Amino acid sequence: MKFSVVIPMYGCPEAIPELHRRLTGTLTKLAGDDYEIIMVNDHCPKNSWEGIRDVCSRDKHVVGIDMSRNFGQIKAILAGLDYSSGDWTVVMDCDLQDDPEEIIHLYEKAKEGYDVVFARRAERQDSKFKIFLSGLFYRFYSWATDVDYDPALCNFSICSRKVVDSYCRMRELHRAYVMYIQWMGFRQTSIDVQHHERFAGKSGYSLKKRVNVAMEILTSQSDKLLRVMLRMGFMVAFLAFIAVIVIIIRHFTTSAPAGWASQIAVTFLMGGLLLSGIGVVGIYVGNIFMEVKRRPIYLVRTILNGEQGSEDGAKE
Repeated sequence: MKFSVVIPMYGCPEAIPELHRRLTGTLTKLAGDDYEIIMVNDHCPKNSWEGIRDVCSRDKHVVGIDMSRNFGQIKAILAGLDYSSGDWTVVMDCDLQDDPEEIIHLYEKAKEGYDVVFARRAERQDSKFKIFLSGLFYRFYSWATDVDYDPALCNFSICSRKVVDSYCRMRELHRAYVMYIQWMGFRQTSIDVQHHERFAGKSGYSLKKRVNVAMEILTSQSDKLLRVMLRMGFMVAFLAFIAVIVIIIRHFTTSAPAGWASQIAVTFLMGGLLLSGIGVVGIYVGNIFMEVKRRPIYLVRTILNGEQGSEDGAKE
């Protein structure tokens, strides 16, 4: 039984030696000598590639993948999964907030008959603001997709080979690892794990990046925003029709003065709704534009201790 561990690397090169040491100990217990650790350098500004090269030179179980530029965490995960070959594949972050030793517990749970086991961070060691934003996004996403998602779930997980292969066959540009895996519907569950402070560095996700990623995921996975704008348009049109009827009646029954302020307010309201609707439609059209170009989801510059991939970024 071969195990693969896929780790997107960004912003915490100091954690690489400790991460490698603990993963080696855990995977040796599980698989003996039959495992691989795939570290994907997502163009880390702190030069994580040097640390990856070092462990690759000392340990042939480590596969180093150097992306040509920063493509984002989720696409770095996809790159690692494309190159993985294990019967079971683990995805985890590089900052050691999740214990590598928990992989054993994830696998033990998977042996009960599950294809996917997620780690659930019951007590997250993140800022309250970050936890609030995460919960808000998941509530909104659950509403948009009509599926109940647990905000405590994280990328840390173990998947069988058929799940990984199915995930890799979906080549959409905008992606979300946990949501995609859950959407596929394989037998899945979760277990609670301990969550720690970051071993080193800080998160590369600024508020702006989080908002952009949230919008990409929402507009690529659901058309509910379009339907909401359609309903709002009908509602405003209905209210405007009622207002016209009221104005006509008042014109013949009272001598009320013309309401210039109300007319201006209504004009601005309608203009704002129209611009919002056009903006939402524009986002969806933009997504279509990006997809039909069929550009590679990611590009790889260098691979250490592994096979080179094809031109579209996927492993041959």
